[in-house]
Amino acid sequence: MIQRLQSLFYLLAALCMGGIFFLPFATSSAISEPYLGDKMYDVKDHLAMIIFGGLSILLPLLSIFLFKNRTLQLRIGILSIIASILLIAVSYLLFMNSSKAVADSTIIQDQAGMYLPFASLVLLGIANYFVKKDDKLVKSMDRLR
Repeated sequence: MIQRLQSLFYLLAALCMGGIFFLPFATSSAISEPYLGDKMYDVKDHLAMIIFGGLSILLPLLSIFLFKNRTLQLRIGILSIIASILLIAVSYLLFMNSSKAVADSTIIQDQAGMYLPFASLVLLGIANYFVKKDDKLVKSMDRLR
């Protein structure tokens, strides 16, 4: 049900995470193996990042269609947040481990893809807030009957 506010936030979070497949996390001035072989560090450089990125897209989209079961929608929203945090952690750890092999003269610049998972976390948090708010409203209406 797209007219609910949390559905819009879940959709925006999924779009943010979809953007990481098109925008790099960082670019470098020189080629450096293993992850900067094409001078770009992006989500397609490692299988774990692809899996967590895919989960971060699919879970919010799934929770849009679970509007009738708010507790399950909230749990899947929390799983989406966990998948986004794991994507951030894995990409950071992989990059820091591989940055030891990068020459000191190499300039690494961050790109827009680095900030999209953080934007997704904020949007997922807002969506979960509205799911909780809806659940509280429905429970209070049930009390009045």
